[in-house]
Amino acid sequence: MIILGLDPGLGCTGWGVIRAEGNRLSHVANGHVRTDAKSALPARLTSLYESLLAILDAHHPQAAAVEEVFVNDNPQSTLKLGQARGVILLAAARNGLGVGEYAPRLVKKAVVGTGGADKVQVHAMVGRLLPGVKIAGADAADALAVAITHAHHLASARALGSHAA
Repeated sequence: MIILGLDPGLGCTGWGVIRAEGNRLSHVANGHVRTDAKSALPARLTSLYESLLAILDAHHPQAAAVEEVFVNDNPQSTLKLGQARGVILLAAARNGLGVGEYAPRLVKKAVVGTGGADKVQVHAMVGRLLPGVKIAGADAADALAVAITHAHHLASARALGSHAA
């Protein structure tokens, strides 16, 4: 299964594509989408949407996962993050993808083993879980971590389903 992980942001959205075959994970691609901070909000959201469609078209994922919004001190920043997340959810839905949504603490726990892990630990584990990966920056590493979390979640759901039979 090909999984697209996304770390949303209006200024920079990280993305990462992995392949999950059973318990084996491999890196496919990663990067980030930047929008022009000088452009009007509708233009930035349109740019993000079109870039996501190009990524979806290039990699044909069967599933997507996105990090949930965290509330920060600046309500305006939280609102912009939410709008970018909405565009991400729309792009995935328009391509027929179900989207897993994960809290940042859950992503850290799934990748590192503790919800209190810092970004350095998460990025180091992404490198270990996806040998040979060349990560295109912190946002892309976070997106790969979200994709890995979704792969683990899907594998756990399959295992539980097979035990229920």
